[in-house]
Amino acid sequence: KLLAIKGFPARTKDGKDIEIASNIEFPREVDAIVDLRGDGIGLYRTEYLFLTGDREPDEEYQFQEYKSIVEKLNGKPLIIRTSDLGGDKPSEYLPLPVETNPFLGVRGVRLYRDSGHQFFRTQLRAIIRASAFGDIRIMFPMIACVSEIRYCRKIISEIMTELGKTKVKFNKKILIGAMVEIPSAAATADLLAKECDFLSIGTNDLIQYTIAVDRGNKNLAYLYQPYNPAVLRFIRDTIEKGHQQGAWVGMCGEVASDPLLTMVLIGLGLDEFSVSPVSHLLIKAIVRHVEFSECENLAEKALALATSEDVGGYLKDIYSKKFKHLQHFPH
Repeated sequence: KLLAIKGFPARTKDGKDIEIASNIEFPREVDAIVDLRGDGIGLYRTEYLFLTGDREPDEEYQFQEYKSIVEKLNGKPLIIRTSDLGGDKPSEYLPLPVETNPFLGVRGVRLYRDSGHQFFRTQLRAIIRASAFGDIRIMFPMIACVSEIRYCRKIISEIMTELGKTKVKFNKKILIGAMVEIPSAAATADLLAKECDFLSIGTNDLIQYTIAVDRGNKNLAYLYQPYNPAVLRFIRDTIEKGHQQGAWVGMCGEVASDPLLTMVLIGLGLDEFSVSPVSHLLIKAIVRHVEFSECENLAEKALALATSEDVGGYLKDIYSKKFKHLQHFPH
């Protein structure tokens, strides 16, 4: 039944179009993504390039990887997140510091600022070169403040100047975005949006950092909840502040794949869902089954509730009544 809507637009009953893209980790996943006929790739996690070998991938190898993926997308966007190393993703050949709490340490964009780590420039050169072959966009992880996004833009500008002197073709207007996965980024999303073309909410870490809970600690699983009112309010504020500055706002965390929250996110004005491929058609089916106006009302009611349990119970009740025809699909 879900396959029947594969070629249809992700459009609500009252005519609001929603972008539904996919998350990937490996190039071999691209063919399946293309077959879904979605809106491209909203998150390409590039860490595997730095975690699967015994040496740093050079510029040419990365360039060929990015080029091959974007060419298969036939004009649809490919958002490449620069390597999010550190924390739970150490690399054998990058000298990461030993830290008591690595999740609050040198990871993501914080690793780039160390002048000894040239891998960031190498990756950016490969991405920018590949931008000549399709709609490639760059996204930076773990952005906590405006100075970090300015640093990244500065490096991009320097690389473009270098490539321009060698007459290498690239997209001079490549779109640049920041991941919002730290409370400080959500609280200053309007300031970040002034420096970016788009924002993408990374809910996996946003939940962890907002509630101060290790997402891998099973003893605290009851706290690690996407329905937490604080998390939902950060999502709402990020979308509103991004739109105020003319930036589009997407979501690439697991919350985007949660069918119970689809109507809430539509109602909050989320522009793009980037989901796991297995959830793609289910989320599209929900979008096509609702009206934007009812989603706005539902979102307002959900955000007025006081606890994760209240929100989760309310959304489960709505889902069970409205989407009986979808409940036998896994999610």
